[in-house]
Amino acid sequence: MVRDGYFYGVGLLTAAGLLFWLTSWPFALIPALLAAFFLWFFRDPEREIPSGEGLIVSPGDGLVTETIRLDTPDGPRQRISIFLSVFDVHVNRSPIAGTITAVRYQKGKYLNAMNPASADQNEQCIVTVKGDGIELTFKQIAGLLARRIVFTRGTGSVIGRGERVGLIKFGSRVDVVIPAEAELRVKPGVRVRGGASVLAAMPVAGEARS
Repeated sequence: MVRDGYFYGVGLLTAAGLLFWLTSWPFALIPALLAAFFLWFFRDPEREIPSGEGLIVSPGDGLVTETIRLDTPDGPRQRISIFLSVFDVHVNRSPIAGTITAVRYQKGKYLNAMNPASADQNEQCIVTVKGDGIELTFKQIAGLLARRIVFTRGTGSVIGRGERVGLIKFGSRVDVVIPAEAELRVKPGVRVRGGASVLAAMPVAGEARS
């Protein structure tokens, strides 16, 4: 359970108790149901992190909505976009093991996270990680309902593959920008789990020479 769940849940349960005591149970029902929702929403289940050289795992739970190739100033890349609804776990995890080389917070709009324009225009936290011969960027992107992005690490932090690094409150989106040579393991329409689902894999050195 993320700490925020206790904050919202306990507060609403207290309100429900006061309303039940001062009035009657129908008035306490709404805050009690909201408390149950927040306690469920901020769940933080354990995940089995895949092992293997060059694997890139999902930074969040949700639905893969897009996989595209990009031309960037640093050369060609691939982007995988994942939509998180209010029913998904919103704890975010690192796609690879390595060192965080950059963290940048960008203010912006709150377009629907299903809108492709949200990748560039919405409020977001952009994180670059380098390790195991891979450098990638992943973004925590606010959606129509999301109003707070939490990232708990800073530049220079060493993190493990699938390690918890933050949270986006309510509906949102996460993007992963990976090397062009990575082999995709997902496609649009597939549901993924943060830290547990493999999004892509880098070519193994021996395979690249064959």
